[in-house]
Amino acid sequence: MAATSSCRTIEKRNASWHEHFEEQLSLLGHRNWIMIADSAYPLQTSSGIEMIYTGEDHFTLLQQVTRHLKTRNHIAGKYYLDAEMQHLEETQAPGIAVLRQAIAHQLENELVRHLPHAALMEKLAQAGKDYQVLILKSEGTLPYTSIFIELDCGYWGPDQEQQLRKKMP
Repeated sequence: MAATSSCRTIEKRNASWHEHFEEQLSLLGHRNWIMIADSAYPLQTSSGIEMIYTGEDHFTLLQQVTRHLKTRNHIAGKYYLDAEMQHLEETQAPGIAVLRQAIAHQLENELVRHLPHAALMEKLAQAGKDYQVLILKSEGTLPYTSIFIELDCGYWGPDQEQQLRKKMP
């Protein structure tokens, strides 16, 4: 008997995926995740994970996602990159240096954490058990270039939370 996927998958090419993403962005909040994945990223079976095939170039997709996130005041992104990407060389993955530089430039005003790919995948799997994870699949063909975005509250930060907790009995 063939296994069936409980992961919701939507194939949207180019402009048509934007509308669905906008709808989802309105629903997403603190503890949800967005991932920009390369073309080899596998279809997952967790019910908390939705994958949208965008047909977009990897970097273009990052630009579009960051632009959309900046228009929302209810959420803010915490960015994670695969630590392995920092160690790839052009001889191993032609084009990696240009993409790495472009990603760094696009995220230069963001706090970016680098963790091993396996650790990031575990974070995603754990989040998908209780919260929605939205994976946007690109046409990218370079290894270890996934971009993981953990969403946080955009209008309430850790300093405010700490001040509130100090006031509480």
